[in-house]
Amino acid sequence: MAPWPDVIAPSPPMHLMLVTDTSIVRGHMLTWRHRLSDTLNDTEDPFIVLHEVEMIDVVAPGRTVRAAYAQVNLDAVLFAVTSVPVAPIPELTTPKSPQRAFITVPPYVMVGHIHLGAGAELREGLGKLVGRFLPVTDAVYWSDALAVDRTDALMVAVNHARAQILVPFEEIVPADDILRRIGALSGYDSPR
Repeated sequence: MAPWPDVIAPSPPMHLMLVTDTSIVRGHMLTWRHRLSDTLNDTEDPFIVLHEVEMIDVVAPGRTVRAAYAQVNLDAVLFAVTSVPVAPIPELTTPKSPQRAFITVPPYVMVGHIHLGAGAELREGLGKLVGRFLPVTDAVYWSDALAVDRTDALMVAVNHARAQILVPFEEIVPADDILRRIGALSGYDSPR
């Protein structure tokens, strides 16, 4: 007997990477949902269960644990990443306007597109942005504090309760930081 109560088969397992404050959890999840954000938002449980799991500790580098299964607390997840592109289903799509945003989920930062209601002003659109996890498309994320390089992702689902979203944005680099970066490139350290 199939592990699913209905006759309709689930989608193929979704490969996920879940990022928490202390670890990176990679694994597969069986789901009926088409999109990652729907999968994370529509669960009634405060956790998800993955199979074929690898957990990498970012606080104690070098420690990796593999397991057949893992229950992951969704409140601990900063963001989730999947590398599987998902085409929108036209009959389920509501008109949205992509807006480039700067998002912090400490200790991570990301830049990508959030999707606000079409025609809405930014303030109004941000006010109507709801869901436990928000989809961010064409994203790049990184963490200077954890020495995580900039990483591109087609889609990231960000834990809304842990995120600060700035749109439109302009990143301002302090002059001392510019001098330090130039000095590092030329082998000269700026005076302090």
